[in-house]
Amino acid sequence: MSKIYRVGVIGDTGRGNYGHGVDTAIASMPQTNVVAVADPHDQGRDEAQKRTGAAQAYANYRDMLQKEQLDIVAICPRWIDQHHDMILACAHAGCHIYMEKPFCRNLVESDEAIRELEMRHLKLGIAHISQYSPVLATMLKLIENDEIGEVLEVRGRGKEDRRGGGEDLWVLGSHVFGLMRSFAGGNAVSCTATAKQEGHLVTKADVKEGAEGIGPLAADHVEARYEFDSGVTGHFASRKDMGGNPSRFAVQVFGSKGVMELASGYMVPGHILKDSSWSPGRTGKQWQPVTSAGIDQPEPITKRSYHDGHVAAIEDLIACIENDDRQPKCSQYDALAITEMIAAVFESHRQGGPVGLPLDLRENPLTKLS
Repeated sequence: MSKIYRVGVIGDTGRGNYGHGVDTAIASMPQTNVVAVADPHDQGRDEAQKRTGAAQAYANYRDMLQKEQLDIVAICPRWIDQHHDMILACAHAGCHIYMEKPFCRNLVESDEAIRELEMRHLKLGIAHISQYSPVLATMLKLIENDEIGEVLEVRGRGKEDRRGGGEDLWVLGSHVFGLMRSFAGGNAVSCTATAKQEGHLVTKADVKEGAEGIGPLAADHVEARYEFDSGVTGHFASRKDMGGNPSRFAVQVFGSKGVMELASGYMVPGHILKDSSWSPGRTGKQWQPVTSAGIDQPEPITKRSYHDGHVAAIEDLIACIENDDRQPKCSQYDALAITEMIAAVFESHRQGGPVGLPLDLRENPLTKLS
């Protein structure tokens, strides 16, 4: 008989809540039993207990971790100012983790979180649900089969709404960088970037406390270029209030024989353009949809919601817990690499030129502006 994992859920109503339904996703699975929830907000805690069916509820997550014998903890709040402390507390309690993104506020916190998990041989999966999509796996296979030739560059933009620039870089850019790393086939090794505020280069005077617990933040316009260890070039940009409808929030992969595009999300269909000019207006070539079954094939998978993406990610985490030889498809190491790419934008801006990754500076670069 398969093991049933005892799960604790951490939320914080009004300060990141329960993310994008992380609590209900982990509660819905036959492999899990949510035995306790923790939330400092009375009404939010009561509602979460009802949603998940948890027998116990706590105002303080540390009390929950101390009193309950848990296998897995779901760290649900979107706000990231508590993520580091929550991860450490879960690690000290010997719990594996599934958590809402982004990872941590800076590389100091990220490094310490990973050390604590490694010391106890614990696994962490993070909710970049695109990484668990069978559509992504199919598109990577198409690249392997030379459908767009050699990958030359990968481009992505955020949502470019009121959060455009630095906040977009953190909140939506983290999804873009996850996909960018997948398509580039490795880690970024350098970054050259600029950050602007109302048309001028960001200075110390522009740095404010960011929304959603991000920490020191600036810029309403960021431009970044990355070099990957595979030789692929990556580009990311975001500018405040420049988003369109439909949105440009997606990743495009440019190869020597054609182009692919995939938007962030679980089971979102991709597209492929088999055109080496990258210009269907000139050639008359047509974009073709890509599903998990391949090019121009109907999608056989019926479970396609955000909830289903969480379930796929948690199933992957459980498989990794049961197999010490594998890390989750989006693990703490992937989360660290994504955080490096975000921090590198501000460090390159601070230094006025390219910086190597991993970064030497582990603190938030915006706190070091002179």
